[in-house]
Amino acid sequence: MSDLTLRAAETELGEFRLVGIRVLCPLDQYPAEIPKAIKLLSGRLTEIKGAVKPDRLVGAFKVEEDSPEEDGYWIGIEVEEFISVPDGMFSLEIPPQKYASIRHKGPNDEIGNTYRELHSWIEEKGLRRLKNKWHIEIHHSWESIEDLDIELLDTIA
Repeated sequence: MSDLTLRAAETELGEFRLVGIRVLCPLDQYPAEIPKAIKLLSGRLTEIKGAVKPDRLVGAFKVEEDSPEEDGYWIGIEVEEFISVPDGMFSLEIPPQKYASIRHKGPNDEIGNTYRELHSWIEEKGLRRLKNKWHIEIHHSWESIEDLDIELLDTIA
């Protein structure tokens, strides 16, 4: 059994709601812009009502969006319901989905390598990536871009 087989897994998540900040920029700028958005959001977490897990940030994106409104990267926290969305923030509802998941621990600039591992695992298992569905990144630790702890969840069928 390879290290990859031990690291990656299939999982299902039910529907959840996010309130947070949308990042929209050229593709090559996301590694720099997402940490800025996380810092901004971290300073405004108390404005978000009804947080389910306020100590956990959730990122969401589509690899291939169906419309311009779905373009970008959303970083927020999960809420029970949309009570009120603070000025300059968004609300986003993610439907129940099936994911391939892998944990990334380390620097921001190595996330691409972890995603390549995950995509290889998906292929090995004969699964199919659903690029036009919401992909999730659960940020367990984000204080330092050199020492992140993020669960990467790629939507699959």
